[in-house]
Amino acid sequence: MTMDGAVWKHRNPLIHTCKALEEGQLTVGLIGGSITDARPRHNWPEPVIAWLVAQYPQVRIVVENAAIGATGSELAVFRAKRDLIDRGCQLVFIDYAVNDSGEPSDKRQRTREGLVRKLLEDGSRDVVFTHTFMQSMYAAMSEGGVPDTIAELETLADHYGIGSVWMGLYALEEVRKGRMRWEEWLPDGLHPTHRGSLSYAQSVIAFLEKELYNQHNQRLHQSAAPTLHAQRELPTPLHPHHWGDATLLPLTEVRTEGPWVIRRWPFYEWIDQVLETAAVSAKLSFAFEGRGLSLGFDFGKTSAEFRYRIDGGDWVAISRERPDWCGDDGWYRDCFLGDDLPAGQHQIELEVVHGDRPECRGTNFRLAHIGVIR
Repeated sequence: MTMDGAVWKHRNPLIHTCKALEEGQLTVGLIGGSITDARPRHNWPEPVIAWLVAQYPQVRIVVENAAIGATGSELAVFRAKRDLIDRGCQLVFIDYAVNDSGEPSDKRQRTREGLVRKLLEDGSRDVVFTHTFMQSMYAAMSEGGVPDTIAELETLADHYGIGSVWMGLYALEEVRKGRMRWEEWLPDGLHPTHRGSLSYAQSVIAFLEKELYNQHNQRLHQSAAPTLHAQRELPTPLHPHHWGDATLLPLTEVRTEGPWVIRRWPFYEWIDQVLETAAVSAKLSFAFEGRGLSLGFDFGKTSAEFRYRIDGGDWVAISRERPDWCGDDGWYRDCFLGDDLPAGQHQIELEVVHGDRPECRGTNFRLAHIGVIR
């Protein structure tokens, strides 16, 4: 396979993006991990947005970069409505090849397909996969192979007609050809420098040049262009237990015992409110209808742990890793409690505990969302 065939997959025209450009305003959404996160101010979305602005000076370009470092598609499923759909994104880039790589294959297939179905459901936006790189992918790629986490995304892309850009392969080819030094790309094996980010951006710009620049100008002269705007129905799901119907349960529906408060959360832009306590043995409970739960937290080294039980069963103790890089708080972290319950009504009870480990330096319990898997 040629590099063109491996790096760029043009599966369906970006009809909603072209229409938005014609109408004078394009809202670009991005969701993924630290490689796409806007806060470093040099990641690959910056040159891509600059290219769009230069190519379409008459169009208002709006950017909704919802990427958060150290998060995966599990969290994205519950953030898609607030951070992308409700903000009117017509073009969304998804970057989870790296951040989902540590999850079991079956689970990441469920969360990724759920995210895709949520974004495509209303037929008003285009989606593009962007595959980044981590050191553990090198062995497979150096032999011409495709890492499992990317191969699974490509299967999903084929099924839903989603275009994709293998940015990591494009950058690796630059290194192979002597156009970029490895240390200019990934000095830590994961996070690109300014130069590495530019390489990623160039691969995306090349994709957009073919998808948008040429198509847009051609369509201006095609009388049949409106037929391209016909909405495509979602195909049958690949995974029967995808998370496409996952939803959020309001924090106000939680019953509490002990000193709890719902706070507006001013410390992290992705979290609106938290249900908070710092009291060991504080309890909460709530009913939900579904087959599982994924809880979201403002998490860090001063966070409490907890134990829980569902439908009066055995208590399960949660013990989460606290990597050296994480701070005392500020990590929007999900906690998966399973999705294999019988569909229907369930009851969960939860109790705050200290954790009783040297790395557990506090008892802050800050619940940011309750994700119900249906």
